[in-house]
Amino acid sequence: MKKIHLKPAFSDNRGDITDIIDHTEIEAVTIITFNPGVVRGNHYHKETVQWNYLISGKVLYRSKSYNGKTTSTILNPGDLIISKAKEIHAMKGLKKSLLLVLTRGPRGGKEYESDTFRDKKTLINSDSIKKSRDK
Repeated sequence: MKKIHLKPAFSDNRGDITDIIDHTEIEAVTIITFNPGVVRGNHYHKETVQWNYLISGKVLYRSKSYNGKTTSTILNPGDLIISKAKEIHAMKGLKKSLLLVLTRGPRGGKEYESDTFRDKKTLINSDSIKKSRDK
């Protein structure tokens, strides 16, 4: 897991310009909303790489790498996290949230489930939120 808090590439009196990613081929752009307590994911993709940019709210993100190491972090607005291929990932809305997801690999439209594989063990469940809100 690699979490990045993005900073504007350019700022002036009109506002900011922030590059989320550059020099990368993107095949799908998706908006995902979260209500508090909602869990999404608990799956992995064999081919797809996913860039997750939190626009608003607060989200618990947990991933498990191919070697079995589990890592957790809290996403705040402006944070970008990359879900690599074969990395199990799950997210939970800690507040009402809006997430922009950019992907390379089978993901959009009719291909949505073609590269999505559910994990037998969940990384995040509904009990996780009580422990995560205070972090």
